Amino acid sequence: MNMNIKLTTFFALLLLLIVLPLPSVRAQNLDVKTHTLKNGMKILVHEDRSIPNVALYIFYRIGARNERPGTTGLSHFFEHMMFNGAKKYGAGELDRVMEANGASNNAYTSDNVTVYTDFLPRTALELVFDIEADRIQNLNLDPKIIESERGVVASERRTGVDANNTGILDEQLRAAAFTAHPYQFPVIGWMVDIDNWTMEDLKRHYAMGYSPSNATMVVAGAVTADEVIKLAEKYIEPIPAREAPPKVTTKEPEQLGERRVTVKKFAQLPQVMIGYHVPETAHADYYALRVLETILFEGQSSRMYQRLVDKDQLALSVDADMSFAFDPTLFILLAQPKAGVATEKVEATIYDEISRVQKENVTDTEIEKAKNILLADFYRGLKTINGKANTLGSYELFFGDYRKLATAAQDFQKVTKADVQRVAAKYFTDRNRTVATLIPDATAKEDADATANK
Repeated sequence: MNMNIKLTTFFALLLLLIVLPLPSVRAQNLDVKTHTLKNGMKILVHEDRSIPNVALYIFYRIGARNERPGTTGLSHFFEHMMFNGAKKYGAGELDRVMEANGASNNAYTSDNVTVYTDFLPRTALELVFDIEADRIQNLNLDPKIIESERGVVASERRTGVDANNTGILDEQLRAAAFTAHPYQFPVIGWMVDIDNWTMEDLKRHYAMGYSPSNATMVVAGAVTADEVIKLAEKYIEPIPAREAPPKVTTKEPEQLGERRVTVKKFAQLPQVMIGYHVPETAHADYYALRVLETILFEGQSSRMYQRLVDKDQLALSVDADMSFAFDPTLFILLAQPKAGVATEKVEATIYDEISRVQKENVTDTEIEKAKNILLADFYRGLKTINGKANTLGSYELFFGDYRKLATAAQDFQKVTKADVQRVAAKYFTDRNRTVATLIPDATAKEDADATANK
């Protein structure tokens, strides 16, 4: 058979699988045991003996939303500091000991949480509990290490934000979209704050955020709940609970009209970024918004890609993102216009596609394909012990209960065409959006070069 015919047949079958409605979706029931230590730390344990390894995640409920002017970026800074040793495992010792025992670690910080992750053979489980207990209560705040990491974070900001067109556009968009809520702060922090954190700022933030009472531990892999709980009671429970971070009570006022930001910066091409205010993750509209996001932006068959990239050939790419959040957040889309294409034309085309969804239902094929994509991603995330630990912790924190994971697939399947149309009409309005446009400016590079050569 001709190879082209083979490929055509394969892709036709693949498309058929994507757009056919799924049979009844079973609940994703992960067997999870829970326990709460006397100091307030909640522990979730899922036994999975598919490999002899363990994933251990600690979710601290502290992020950029818990910061204030003058201390922005501290949660991200502690992501760095928590790897620089404590009382028992000093600077450099933490990584050396973990690697010698076949284990590794990582972390991430967001607007809402700071998460520390360990991936280890089950033989290193007690060692990792000892390490985590050490850095929860005895983190090394040596001034020399602080200054070294301050420099690392400042360099990371210069590279990832100041010299990154998308990074600086995103930062400016959020700062304009939020006027009251701390989601306006960049996770990495403003440079002036990075330069001026004091030792008192660091001690206060560490005491406030990195307490067992402000954390949830999730362990997935070749373990039993009994052995995890015993180790937690031995190493973590003796650590006293500290006062929780002040509750974030600020609610972003309703936006009363479109806001616009222009960034002039050296760049080869312009960019258009648009943010719409949407509810927090635990809101009932979350699943409909995810389906809408998929129909409009997911892959080369999505509406926006087909219109902007394929049909009208106005843009090189278009994408969107809606991250987990404790509070009402932003649905952000980003388009990269082609050379010579006006940003206004790209914007108008995006609004036209959104208007189509608002005025008429999406097709049966589109909604079934979107659900299948979302469900495939959902189940793919639960194939590994790392994925299970991260997903369990995320549902526990952002949806309020890890058990809501059991109905997530059905929640996606329940979304109707009317739901998609309703959320598009409700949230994707001109008065509810903030637009940030990056305009290439050759003089910006000349100014930067002149400054660098002084």
